[in-house]
Amino acid sequence: MPSDAPTPALLSHRVPDLGALELLLAVARHGSLGRAALDVGITQPAASSRIRSMERLLGVALLDRSPRGSRLTDAGALVTDWARRIVEAAEAFDAGAQALRDRRDSRLRVAASMTIAEYLLPGWLIALRAERPDTAVSLLAGNSAAVAGRLLVGEADLGFVEGLSIPEGLDGTVIAHDRLVVVVAPSHAWARRRTPLTPQELAATPLILRERGSGTRQVLDAALAVHGGLAQPLLELSSTTAVKGAAESGAGPCVLSELALGEELSSRRLVKIPVAGVRLRRQLRAVWPSGHRPTGPARDLLSLTRSNPSGD
Repeated sequence: MPSDAPTPALLSHRVPDLGALELLLAVARHGSLGRAALDVGITQPAASSRIRSMERLLGVALLDRSPRGSRLTDAGALVTDWARRIVEAAEAFDAGAQALRDRRDSRLRVAASMTIAEYLLPGWLIALRAERPDTAVSLLAGNSAAVAGRLLVGEADLGFVEGLSIPEGLDGTVIAHDRLVVVVAPSHAWARRRTPLTPQELAATPLILRERGSGTRQVLDAALAVHGGLAQPLLELSSTTAVKGAAESGAGPCVLSELALGEELSSRRLVKIPVAGVRLRRQLRAVWPSGHRPTGPARDLLSLTRSNPSGD
């Protein structure tokens, strides 16, 4: 049941603000309202108005004003002593808050899926280093599911994932787009095809794949689900480099991010195979725990990903 007792007045309604208390202390130091106003960076009329407002709030006169200056009343001297303690406590509070910000800003823990960690983050982190040279950055690379897990248990401050949607428990924003492409070694029969693969052909072919939980695998599973689903994998490997190496050796076709294949395609160690009738495009996202918008270095890194986008 609700209490019949009166609700106490909020303390902030009965206590002058810090600016007014600092002005009163300046008057006590200088013995002049004009010099006090100059000290705190306001005009003398504004200082007079602030003192009068404080007197009305407290219900006592704080200053005796005369042509020779302004003198504290007995009540004003007592209020000034209290004000000094309040201002000193506020300064200690501010110093403590700054120490917390400095500790937060001294490090940044980033978790990123493999493609983003290898091909996008290095450039962003170099740019961040120029802006925040004193921030130590640690990078934890893994698949998109692992990134989400690290964020949810507090092991990372900001994450980057490649999956179809934002993982549960996280908020996020799209920072770039990417395509998945089918590639084979030049010796593979597909390298001599004159027509694009059909989705059904791709789905029915055993492929060299990233492991379940990777963003690449999630997108490929979803894209081919309506075409019969993926065949039993030829190989399942936990890194992009391993998948590329297996494909280059001629073991079979693979599907990887276009971002990860620039060197292999330009040197023709791998050949891109067109696929018709299926969308192999995905969004790359920055993510963080729900309700905890990035701050400090994490916020700055997020800003850099938006001003220096990569991918198509």
